[in-house]
Amino acid sequence: MILGLKKNEVKIVPYDSEWKNEFMRTHSEIIEHTNIQFDRIQHIGSTSIEGIQAKPIIDILMGVEDINNISDSFLKAMKKAGFYRLRVERPAEIVFAKFTDDTFEIKTHFVHLVNYQGEKWCDLLFFRDYLNENESIKRQYEKLKLNFLNSNLQGIDEYTSYKEQFVQSIFDKRSPLTGDE
Repeated sequence: MILGLKKNEVKIVPYDSEWKNEFMRTHSEIIEHTNIQFDRIQHIGSTSIEGIQAKPIIDILMGVEDINNISDSFLKAMKKAGFYRLRVERPAEIVFAKFTDDTFEIKTHFVHLVNYQGEKWCDLLFFRDYLNENESIKRQYEKLKLNFLNSNLQGIDEYTSYKEQFVQSIFDKRSPLTGDE
């Protein structure tokens, strides 16, 4: 199993059953270094969708009580687990990455830290579960990703934008939460 992408690189590789094992290994490392509960660490992203081609990066969803109240000790614990906070600015989300080495050129894992049971938490898990339960939708998503590679577009921002309408259409199938995130 080969993991990792350089900054702004978009590459799609065949499904690898080892992705699940890598998630479980990383899950254990995170638990060893942080106080995050077992069920608040979930495998998401395309590597969590059975049988489809994906970018070779393990995406992990982590839920905390209050995303706006993250302690320095938690950030240090994540660093001990091999994850570095990125300067990515997203509402109600903190993003961490793990790299192949200390050159920080190739990212292998992302952690998306969000409010546990908040809207982002629920949307991302719903997306994963919906695609795993719906073969035709899963194949549409895979085809969309492969079509991007055959377009004149490039880079991670254009890749994300290219998929946005599809992803949002899946989120929209979920019943909205009551209450605030």
